Amino acid sequence: MPKYTARAAVPAIGKAEVKPQQEAGAVKEPSMPVLMPRQEQVIRTVKVTATGYTAGYESTGKHPSHPSYGITYSGVKVRRDKNTISTIAADPKLFPLGTILYVPGYGYGVVADTGSAIKGRKIDLYFSTTKQVYKEWGKKEVDVFVIKRGNGKCSEDMLRTLGKAIQTYKTVPASLLDEAV
Repeated sequence: MPKYTARAAVPAIGKAEVKPQQEAGAVKEPSMPVLMPRQEQVIRTVKVTATGYTAGYESTGKHPSHPSYGITYSGVKVRRDKNTISTIAADPKLFPLGTILYVPGYGYGVVADTGSAIKGRKIDLYFSTTKQVYKEWGKKEVDVFVIKRGNGKCSEDMLRTLGKAIQTYKTVPASLLDEAV
């Protein structure tokens, strides 16, 4: 059984430098990265091995023509958004579906998927391409912050609500955590 640190100390948050992003020659609006959760929002901290996955054949065994391509175990579409919320695969015995995590260097994620190799203290973070997996993540040991324990379900409505709240507040507001998200 993994050891948990109740109400773990969360490092202080500094303002991140905001830079315009270039995409295909066009300048996009600068984005503000999400903020770490406040210490009182952290239920526990768990050290995990975090890897990356894609919707592609190399991770799921499914091709784009497959009817379940890009669909998680919970039934929601996979997503990666550094500025709001992303989907994560985890062992539901440790992190039930719907669990909200903050992963330093990745951002906020909701456990929406499982995986045959994702057992115990392992999580898989969704990325759009394998190039992004290798460039942005790879394989890391990381302390993840559990913000809310899931109830075994994850829905598109939940992800939309969380995404809008994080986009507005740059973090998950405490009032939202009190609701049945």
